[in-house]
Amino acid sequence: MRSNPLWRMLGFARPLARRFWLAALLGALAVGSAVALLATSGYLISQAALQPPILSLAVVITAVRAFGLARAVFRYAERLVSHDAALRLLRRLRVRFFRRLEPLVPSGLPGARTGDLLSGFVADVDAVQHLYLRGLAPPLVALVVAAGAVTAAALLLPAAGVWLAVGLLLAAFGLPLATAALARVAARRQSTARARLSTEVVELLESAPELIIHEREGEQLRRVGAADAALGRITRVDALGGGLAEGAVDVLTGLTTVAVLVAGVAATEAGTLPGVLLAAVALLATAAFEAVRPLPESARHLAGSAGAASRLLELTDREPPVREPARPLPPPAGELLRVTDVRVRYAQDGPWVLDGVDLELRPGRRVALVGASGAGKSTLAALLVRFRDPDAGTVTLDGRDLTRYAQDDVRRLVTLAGQQAHLFHTTIGENVRLARPEAGRAEVEDALRRARALDWVRSLPDGLETDVGEHGSLVSGGQRQRIALARVLLSNARFLVLDEPAAHLDPGTADELIADMLDATTQRGVLLITHTLRGLAEVDEIVVLDRGRVVERGRHPDLVARDGHFARLSGVTHVAR
Repeated sequence: MRSNPLWRMLGFARPLARRFWLAALLGALAVGSAVALLATSGYLISQAALQPPILSLAVVITAVRAFGLARAVFRYAERLVSHDAALRLLRRLRVRFFRRLEPLVPSGLPGARTGDLLSGFVADVDAVQHLYLRGLAPPLVALVVAAGAVTAAALLLPAAGVWLAVGLLLAAFGLPLATAALARVAARRQSTARARLSTEVVELLESAPELIIHEREGEQLRRVGAADAALGRITRVDALGGGLAEGAVDVLTGLTTVAVLVAGVAATEAGTLPGVLLAAVALLATAAFEAVRPLPESARHLAGSAGAASRLLELTDREPPVREPARPLPPPAGELLRVTDVRVRYAQDGPWVLDGVDLELRPGRRVALVGASGAGKSTLAALLVRFRDPDAGTVTLDGRDLTRYAQDDVRRLVTLAGQQAHLFHTTIGENVRLARPEAGRAEVEDALRRARALDWVRSLPDGLETDVGEHGSLVSGGQRQRIALARVLLSNARFLVLDEPAAHLDPGTADELIADMLDATTQRGVLLITHTLRGLAEVDEIVVLDRGRVVERGRHPDLVARDGHFARLSGVTHVAR
């Protein structure tokens, strides 16, 4: 049972259990006060119709006032406590699941689509919070209030207690069970439809320029419209089911009240029930259904939460590509980064992406890793920063296996600048400072100077406070890469892994950027990953990869002179000499 997704979600809320129990208690007191208010009011009206001395009604009048005030006070307190608990839980869930998801993103979510992840992760976490507030609290409140109402009705008139119990049981079990079955189907369909809509919208926004150029934006807009219409249809059907369930509760309320009235009239005529209590019994039966009215909706939330919990746990229970060591070694000095006979493949029976690769990097040494797309260059980069671990062979830092160090310690010494360096929608200064948040303005400017970007930044009206836009859309490709280079230079890393730093740049800008990178990193170990073969004359060693294997290595003049793989590549691609 503990493997059930809902049970696991309940475990996540254990630190907030007292708050949720208090919210349920306050909810029961609020609904109980409302039931008592209506029943007492019925008795007061009936008794007052007989025109007794006013003092004989003082206790009942006081009770009506007390129940009226108590209902408002308890309801306010319940809303305050329950929403406070729900928001605290939502924060805990978001942080917990993000921490579980984050290590999976670099290498553990192959084939995942951004729209699916965004929609599913955000919507499912929001749905799970309803498990406690709207899924479990209403049944607890209903149980307490219904038991009290049936007991009170049975004490006044046993037949009324029986009829009320039957009506409440039908409303509490029959309708929610039917609603839950429909809600489970609707929740699955809504999740799929919502993910499809998010994916279509993200693709529309990201590919808008290409769609407009090729006059295909209408087609994508129609796909977005179709996805939105499908989600709307599913939502309307789900809402219709909820409305029918609420209507069914009203019907049961009316039928039960009529049955209690018939039994009450018969008892009054037989003299077993005082006439002044008839209205109280009938109103008690009517008010008692307020406790079970939320249950069909509660069943829908339980079904939706169960589906959301299953999807979240299926995503976050995936085995992370790397694990922290139980007892990590102290942080190394970072004098030698070595790759020895490394082999990697992505599927158990798939081909080797890296097969027997050796590499050595020291501070001050620059190595270029070249090869065609798909040769395994980016996979090797992922190994060096522990986004994944090799299937065979070793990656060592100062002679110790990388897996024996804490991941954060490794990434403080080995940093990666990817081929599509991400710029956040904030200022230039904040984007550079990402590598070292405590860095001062002078340090940020020095990093920009070494990246040959400081003069450009100073020419801007807002300087370091200039907003770069989403994904760096407000700066050029070359400027974006130089900001990313400055970020890397600001870090204290001893080893820099530069994965296609000049990708998508024109040849002149690419040559300048690579030359500036090499000039600015003379005291660090640099692994320059590229397939363009530009600007390699100044590196200490060139390693040529082909289908995951090292087929050549050496200095630039030697490799050009050989009639080998590098020479054949250079015959197609211009080589800087």
